[in-house]
Amino acid sequence: METIKGFVENIIYRNNDNGYTVFEIELEEEDLTCVGSFPDISVGEHIELTGEFVEHRVYGRQFSAKSYKITQPEDAAQIEKYLGSGAIKGIGPALAARIVKKFEDDTIRIIEEEPERLAEIKGISVRLASKIAEQVMALRQQRNAMMYLQQYNITTNLAVRLYGEYGEKIYEILSTNPYKLSEDLNGIGFKTADEIAQKVGIERDSRFRIQSGILYALLDASSDGHTFLPEEELTNRAGELLGVSKQAVEDEYMDLIVEHKLVRKQDETGDKMYSTVFYAMEHNVAVMLKSLCYDCDEEDDEIEKSLEKIQKNLGIELDEMQVKAVKNAVGNGVFILTGGPGTGKTTTINTMIKYFSEKGLDIRLAAPTGRAAKRMSEMTGREAKTIHRLLELNGDAEGAGGFGRDEDNPLETDVIIIDEMSMVDIALMNSLLKAIVPGTRLILVGDTNQLPSVGPGSVLKDIIASGIFSTVTLNKIFRQAKESDIIVNAHRINNGEPVELGKKSMDFFFLKEGNVQRTIEDTIKLVRDNMPKYVNASSFDVQVLTPTKKGELGIENLNKKLQKALNPPSKDKREKEHGDKIFREGDKVMQTKNNYQLEWEVCNDYGIPVEKGLGIFNGDMGIIREINTFSEQMKIEFDDGRFVDYDFKLLDDIEHAYAITVHKSQGSEYPAVVIPLFGGPRMLLNRNILYTAITRAKQCVVLLGNPGTFVDMETNVSQQKRYSGLVDRINEL
Repeated sequence: METIKGFVENIIYRNNDNGYTVFEIELEEEDLTCVGSFPDISVGEHIELTGEFVEHRVYGRQFSAKSYKITQPEDAAQIEKYLGSGAIKGIGPALAARIVKKFEDDTIRIIEEEPERLAEIKGISVRLASKIAEQVMALRQQRNAMMYLQQYNITTNLAVRLYGEYGEKIYEILSTNPYKLSEDLNGIGFKTADEIAQKVGIERDSRFRIQSGILYALLDASSDGHTFLPEEELTNRAGELLGVSKQAVEDEYMDLIVEHKLVRKQDETGDKMYSTVFYAMEHNVAVMLKSLCYDCDEEDDEIEKSLEKIQKNLGIELDEMQVKAVKNAVGNGVFILTGGPGTGKTTTINTMIKYFSEKGLDIRLAAPTGRAAKRMSEMTGREAKTIHRLLELNGDAEGAGGFGRDEDNPLETDVIIIDEMSMVDIALMNSLLKAIVPGTRLILVGDTNQLPSVGPGSVLKDIIASGIFSTVTLNKIFRQAKESDIIVNAHRINNGEPVELGKKSMDFFFLKEGNVQRTIEDTIKLVRDNMPKYVNASSFDVQVLTPTKKGELGIENLNKKLQKALNPPSKDKREKEHGDKIFREGDKVMQTKNNYQLEWEVCNDYGIPVEKGLGIFNGDMGIIREINTFSEQMKIEFDDGRFVDYDFKLLDDIEHAYAITVHKSQGSEYPAVVIPLFGGPRMLLNRNILYTAITRAKQCVVLLGNPGTFVDMETNVSQQKRYSGLVDRINEL
């Protein structure tokens, strides 16, 4: 690392979102271009930089700064440059020259300690002198705070946020309760706060630390799908996380309950511990569902007459359960339709839409993901949106999601149909129901045998399990669907019936492999060479699905192999190295967490934006179209032609998607799916995952590897326990 000092002469580029700045500094011998994260520097300031000299392939020699500090101008000439740079509002170059001529090297001290003396200079009133002094002191205080925070290895971006939130109170907060940061600011979790706390000397058994750790343990459990934890499990998790005794954890429960940060629910199975947020969500969802649950005044004879007419016009014939489903959808405020592939859900939904349309009712269609919404549009011939777009997503300064449609501005429609409900978590369901007024019919469609939502809760299963809401399950496989071995075998797997792996088929294949290496080689060959021709699609449309992240057949290793085969290095393709990954123009990638603030736009053939919006979500897939190392951004094209400019600081949220986990494939459908199987953790090799993986294929599925692994998955009915209390909240009402 090297250290240089200079005068900020010119700011060439600044990204206001991440503080990345390209600027020139004036050294004694030369002007030098510097790059780094500098959200608060201005032209005219004197700065000390620590970093290293680098050679940019386009822009030549630069200084890449890792840290910095603002220094005081050292003589009258430097002071004049600083004051005349525009850093202090109200002072230009001419006025700066007069001030320095009057006070010379003592100028800064005069401004800070005797600001009234500035009024001795022509053109400066007492009021302006006071404003100048206030600005100088504010800048000094902010920079002192930055230096204070940097000694605890707090990044520049985070330091700016902390000072913006707390101002001069930041010193007291860090010295007494740094865990307050994780409560007040999105994006600052317990671990970050705990690292800061240890550096400032907070004791490990501090009550602030233990309480924050308990809440973090609940938040961490939500990433596994839980909305609560049994008290004993929470105590064990928090104690292990914090390195304190169980008694120390239990001693803090009552204070957290009194402060309304924790909710304890007691029943015959024991005490259940909720964070207040998730308990409120479950309670609100139960109350709002109950308010929508009413009997619609429709005569059965009239419904049947309408259905006969619709079937004749559409050239279809509904079976008994499909007719029942349509009648119940018409007759109830809340209705649930479930069933596996090939059981006629699409035909039933289209019949419902036709019925409501002929009655003059307004209908909205939505699904949790962009791919699922696109598929719903193709099935129905009507516009379907993601639930986020239906609710008119907006973002706030902290990156949290908010919606334009809520209880104060509800959706103005008569019927709402939501597909792929197994993917909807408790938070999204809570937001959706807030925007629906009583009198609106809500129809929920899904397959309860699919994997549960990535987010916390078991919304669809809990609603059905409550027994309160009208539900119809379609289980008859129709004649046309029986011609597909994908559908037939999916049902056999779900019913626990053996699948004949050696059967000749047009759309379901199992290739026996002798070892893992051969499995990988044939996976690449299938994706690159065989499957695109077979299903008339590109190799990027063929999706590799695997149960695991780690191991030779996990996504981390498979993505490296597939990237090398499908998008090898080229002098025409720019790259960005990030951690152990190399992102390359043309790569297939996936967003791995919700980002409610990312802006996207859809452009026409002339490159003119025709639609804009907010939000890229966990599971959204796209292609890297451009990498710009100067602006430190990456342009990614997502589904439906949505383009997003990604800052390099967001690359932790992106991973390659040539191979993805089965969990991340929920709600998606691909022309062809390749599933390599050769052992792995038992908890990930179960029937639920196998069923979900196979049903992602539209035209063809190829499984390859060890047949014994397939049989193990088919017979393993165990699933990871998911703690969810929505069914209890519904039944309490």
